[in-house]
Amino acid sequence: MPASSHNAGPVIILDYGAGNLRSVVRAVERVGFRPDVADVPAALDSAAALILPGVGAAADTMANLKQRGLVQPVRDYIAAGRPFLGVCMGLQALMTVSEEGGKHPCLDILPGRVVRLSAGPTIPHMGWNAVHPLRESPLFDEIPDGSHFYFVHSYHCLPDDPAAVLATTDYDEPIVAVVERGNVVATQFHPEKSGANGLRLYRNFLRSALCTNDDSGE
Repeated sequence: MPASSHNAGPVIILDYGAGNLRSVVRAVERVGFRPDVADVPAALDSAAALILPGVGAAADTMANLKQRGLVQPVRDYIAAGRPFLGVCMGLQALMTVSEEGGKHPCLDILPGRVVRLSAGPTIPHMGWNAVHPLRESPLFDEIPDGSHFYFVHSYHCLPDDPAAVLATTDYDEPIVAVVERGNVVATQFHPEKSGANGLRLYRNFLRSALCTNDDSGE
């Protein structure tokens, strides 16, 4: 995950009505950063890092982003190679299409589909599951293989490019837990609900994005 050349700018958490917005804000604050919450395209111009939180369905997410004029600015921000973190629906929105409630176009930043979980003890998948990185990444610094993170979802991502998958979890079938491609990382789980390791993940992303060796922690 490359460091940002925009390291003088703010950390922007995008507000499009997502229910987990405030918990993401608190998590970022706890690891020593001061986020700005914004819902206008101009806020992305100076951002050092962009976080897209989310819960709910892709159709509502895309409608809310479109209503605020944020769809193309988010695409442009990512295309410029600037640091981006998506959380839960913030991951699914990166795909080409979601099959939740029909077929709904998404941001098409990572080619692939969002499909319903086909197995598992219960659907939705709700609770703690072990996450296994498939390769080394700064995102998992000081986070051991098999660490547990908190999931809440009924649909999961199938990226066209397997190399985009950074980590998986098992829920009667292997499912994508984290993607990473260039400047883009995104998690299916909720780091802000995942205790110390979730806070470490936010810290790792922001340290890398903002070119900082700050030792603020949880």
